[in-house]
Amino acid sequence: MASNLPKEVFIQGITKDGRTFRPSDWAERLAGVLSSFRPGGPQPGDHLSYSPWCVPTSINGVKVVIVNSELRDYDVMAWDFAMNFARDNGLQVAEACLVPDPATLTPRKPG
Repeated sequence: MASNLPKEVFIQGITKDGRTFRPSDWAERLAGVLSSFRPGGPQPGDHLSYSPWCVPTSINGVKVVIVNSELRDYDVMAWDFAMNFARDNGLQVAEACLVPDPATLTPRKPG
């Protein structure tokens, strides 16, 4: 049975009172701090790429960090760090499930 729990949390670069959060590179900084938390554990060179569990992006012109719930399962303190960052800075947080772009999906062969 599929879980109804959201798979991702979107930390948005908009404060609860509607202001754009600064500095402008906050999303990259947060994801950089969490870059070593990844499947298989930290490896040499991990600081050069983002963890698949904590990815900075932009949605409709708003900076966002998408934090996957697998981070919580892997290391609850890392999860708490991200959630406390959002809370301490008054950022808007939305629980959701990222839906892939249909153009990027590979069709499955029948059979």
